[in-house]
Amino acid sequence: MVLCASSNQQCKLQTRQFVLSCSEKSRLRMVRNTARIAAMLKTRLLTIAAGSLLLIGVAVMAQQPERDISHRRHPNLAAAQRLSQQAFDKIVAAQQANEWDMQGHAQKAKDLLDQANRELREAATAANHH
Repeated sequence: MVLCASSNQQCKLQTRQFVLSCSEKSRLRMVRNTARIAAMLKTRLLTIAAGSLLLIGVAVMAQQPERDISHRRHPNLAAAQRLSQQAFDKIVAAQQANEWDMQGHAQKAKDLLDQANRELREAATAANHH
């Protein structure tokens, strides 16, 4: 309790002001802590969102090439496409076995196999028009 030289009412008033100032400090601390917590939550949510997008991107990139060449019309091109798909699957298995640590070479091979698959489709389409 604050000691006052004046009347008893002034002492109570000063005591109330002290309590209010302590309360204001507590409120200020709570606001600061709340702001810190909000910033941490925002950072965590952004990290989770970025990680999810990364996983989705990897899943999209790891999709197997489409097999759409007719084996009846173009048996050799269809066989080449099937072998390309098998090679793609083996690369994915190798990546998983090595915990994806192949310095980007496996991904480059998968990209090239995807490109080969597109070229095989274009070859089949060109052969269909002739």
